[in-house]
Amino acid sequence: MIRLTAERTPAGTSYLATGQGHPVVLIHGVGLNKEMWGGQVVGLAPHYQVIAYDMLGHGASPRPAADTQLHGYAEQLEELLDHLGLAQATVIGFSMGGLVARAFALHFPQRISGMVILNSVFNRSAEQRAGVIARTSQAAEHGPDANAAEALSRWFSREYQAANPAQIAAIRQVLADNDPQGYLTTYTLFATQDMYRAEDLGRIQVPTLIATGELDPGSTPEMARQLAAHIPGAQVAILPEQRHMMPVESPRLVNQVLLEFLTQADVNNQAKGIVA
Repeated sequence: MIRLTAERTPAGTSYLATGQGHPVVLIHGVGLNKEMWGGQVVGLAPHYQVIAYDMLGHGASPRPAADTQLHGYAEQLEELLDHLGLAQATVIGFSMGGLVARAFALHFPQRISGMVILNSVFNRSAEQRAGVIARTSQAAEHGPDANAAEALSRWFSREYQAANPAQIAAIRQVLADNDPQGYLTTYTLFATQDMYRAEDLGRIQVPTLIATGELDPGSTPEMARQLAAHIPGAQVAILPEQRHMMPVESPRLVNQVLLEFLTQADVNNQAKGIVA
């Protein structure tokens, strides 16, 4: 079993790092923290240097200013890479982390060698947008735990919830323990920035995979396909019968998809003469 001790960058970002090889950075979703990636750390660390960190306003990382934009979240990742002495990394972002990955690829294209966006959002419908804005208002009024029960029912299958009540309770506690202002700042971006610089996505020139679950109601297969259509050469993977939290609920399945993509991306980058 891999046991890691969290470290901090000079700016205060809390992170875990293990393994050797090409660096792969994991970015969690809103309300969660770096601990969500346990299954991926175990699966990827034998092949890569795996780094998971707490986003601004989450876990043990600093709270963002209330007016922080996506660029600030991308800068947090840049500072982490600088601290680790890494010129480039493959970035894997889940949900809100997918928005951060996209922003990082646009603002710091020289620092990214590949990108995976898991269960993230793009071009919400009017109905979807209204729903997430309503949840933002509830969080503003009642705090991070306002939508926890609804969220968990969307995120996990009923079978998984019934079989893993202690884990579900622990995740609900993580949601409740978030700093209210940090959570609200981040959730507001998640709710409003699904089309962040959409007109510039064609500039992304690294191997890219967009993946989601067949049954993910908020990060739908259609969103994945639309987002991939904006990024040159992007691949799409729709995982059968999976819901939103597929990295946690089905880590072996997700790891298989990630390893296949990462292996091919390594080959492509080596063919282009790109060295991590």
